Amino acid sequence: MDDNQQTLTPTDETSTTSVAMNLEAMIKANLSTIDRLSEELKKQKEMLQSVFENDETFKKHSDVAKEAARIKSNTKQQILKQPQVADVNEKVKSMQSQLKENQDALSEYLREYNRLTGITEIEGNDGEIRQIIYIAKLIRKT
Repeated sequence: MDDNQQTLTPTDETSTTSVAMNLEAMIKANLSTIDRLSEELKKQKEMLQSVFENDETFKKHSDVAKEAARIKSNTKQQILKQPQVADVNEKVKSMQSQLKENQDALSEYLREYNRLTGITEIEGNDGEIRQIIYIAKLIRKT
């Protein structure tokens, strides 16, 4: 047996099972609370939106703002058609894509580095020490 493997005693397994079951119960309770709060928030937002939609002054100002936004959008599209601006816009999009790819790769590298070494910090080339953190999400299975 190598040094990294641990064998669990029956007591350890029972304790681990108990902790896992408690965690699962807390996750489910929290998920129910989030679902309930989300529904209530949705209702409250709808009520608030209804108040705005029924206010004449707000409707007038909203219409003026929508027209201004439409004009602004059209102006932006015209400017983006200029060759120099279109080139810069393409460079921005390309750089954003590269940045996203590099961030995704870094995330994978950090996960593997942490898995292999157990270390949760790393010093950058700039001498700054950074901590490796993980963010877990729960999404619906499709």
